[in-house]
Amino acid sequence: MSWFSSRLNHAQEVTHPRKRFYRARAHCNPLNVTDFDVPTRPEEFDWYGTPLVRFVDIGCGFGGLLVKLSTIYPDTLMLGMEIRDKVSAYVRERIAALRREHPGSYRNASVLRTNAMKYLPNYFKKGQLTKMFFLFPDPHFKAANHRRRIINSHLLTEYAHLLAPGGWLYTISDVPELGEWMVAKLDAHPLFERVSEEELESDPAAGLLATSSEEGQKVARNGGATFRNVYRRLPTPRGLPQPPQAAVKP
Repeated sequence: MSWFSSRLNHAQEVTHPRKRFYRARAHCNPLNVTDFDVPTRPEEFDWYGTPLVRFVDIGCGFGGLLVKLSTIYPDTLMLGMEIRDKVSAYVRERIAALRREHPGSYRNASVLRTNAMKYLPNYFKKGQLTKMFFLFPDPHFKAANHRRRIINSHLLTEYAHLLAPGGWLYTISDVPELGEWMVAKLDAHPLFERVSEEELESDPAAGLLATSSEEGQKVARNGGATFRNVYRRLPTPRGLPQPPQAAVKP
């Protein structure tokens, strides 16, 4: 049976999970969390014969973005990755409840508990992804902890490997210093270029970044500012001739 298909009886009463039973610490040290059963390479992970996952939400939290994207892009498989066990369990139950409530919908979304900072290449092939999302990542304020930030020069090279040329990488933060950090790292990387605000106006996913997640909703309630920046994966390093490329559907 497909990793993404529902295994539940649609006839039973739909009960949605309650967040208060799945609360966990807001932050953890991703460099120390390694207690996962991880495939050695993508081909070893059993997706139950489904097509390839194309969207991934890194640190998906309680799954707000994931469930909204699921209905906007119903023909695209997408995966949320979350390091906290209780939170990932909530997302799993949330998707299951939505499938029971709306038979035939939300089958293209799922969640996996893992450490994305360490194990992304264990799950995805080169050029497999077309969208990667990083919503309100942990700022790790202390300079000594900046190496824990999910956007850094080393990891951007990894993300460029996994993104198809023309694929988009989405970031948003309510922390000005972190927003500036992510922009600086992406601007400096030769395989990424910023997507213009004009292009973002016609992109449904970009419009969800600020308010789809629990963190984004909290920022909106408090009247806080957000810093959204989206980048495109270039076919070849910036400064070299870019070959003709079939457009990746945004």
